[in-house]
Parts: sequence; C-alpha cells; structure tokens
Amino acid sequence: MTTGQTDGAAPEADAGFEVDDEANEPVDVATLEAELASVRQQHLRAVADYQNLRRRSDEERKEYARYTLAALVINYLPVLDDLDRAIGSVDAEIAEHRWVEGVRMVERKFRGVLEASGVRPIDAVGQPFDPAQHEAISYAPGPEGQVVAVAEPGYTLDDRVIRAARVVIGNGTAGTDTHA
Repeated sequence: MTTGQTDGAAPEADAGFEVDDEANEPVDVATLEAELASVRQQHLRAVADYQNLRRRSDEERKEYARYTLAALVINYLPVLDDLDRAIGSVDAEIAEHRWVEGVRMVERKFRGVLEASGVRPIDAVGQPFDPAQHEAISYAPGPEGQVVAVAEPGYTLDDRVIRAARVVIGNGTAGTDTHA
C-alpha cells in the first residue's frame, strides 16, 4: 500500500471536482450537470419535433385521402344526375317495367355507396340562400332570398361542399304563397 491511499481507494478529489481517469484532469460536476440538462432539453425537443412531424404527416395523409375521394366523387356526380334524369323522364305507362325498377335499384345503390363514403345532399328548397352552399342561376316568384327550386343538387363530403346546389332564388314577389 502506498502512502496516502487506504484499501485501494482513489485519492480524494477536491470538493466539487472528480478526476477523469483517462485524462487525469479534474472535471467540474456542475458543468457535467449543466451539459446533462442541456442534452435532456435537446432530447425533449427532438421527441416533440418527431411527434409534431408524425401528427403533420398523418394529417397530410388524411387530407390527401379526402382530396382524392372528393375528386373521385366529383367525377361520379354527373352519372348520378343522369340516372336521376333518366328515372324522372320515365312515362307512367312503362314506370312499372322490371328494367325501370332495375335502373331505380342501381340509382339507390349508387346513392348508398356515396352516402357510405360521407357524401350528403345539400338541403336547399325552402332554405335561405347561402353562397357557400348554393349557386344562384335565376330568380322566380317566392320569398325574397329563399331557395324556391333546385336545378342541380349540391353535395357535401364530410361537411365540405364539393358541389354547390344550383338553385332558383325567390325575388320577393307573390306567387308561391302557401298560406290559405
């Protein structure tokens, strides 16, 4: 045993300092604690940045899916309009034929698929004109500023208008007064 050492213990370090065994230089404990706190803060910021990146990435992915679905639905709406016009133009004498009922079934199924995807028709008749949901194409007798007829139905997808309803607006003159 050498002088000043007991039982193989390292020489006592000065208060607040430890000896770095490899460099044999004193290391300040307060400096190490400050570095550790800094590294912890960097770690927390990196974790928060990663979580924000994941959240933004998920939001962008969902927005892209909504955009893609909206583009697809917009392309299919004219087909639904054509089916509605075809069914609406059927004469009463052939309205009960099986093929007419088949076309009606196709229209109902098509509408059901759209509704299952979040597509909803815009309720327009009798509602006040809303430029966010309606496109005015003309005026007619009826309550001023109120939708009196729909020329082409509008639709929303997850509460966003994907096609505004093309409507006829009341001009404030009498003609559709329903009060007796």
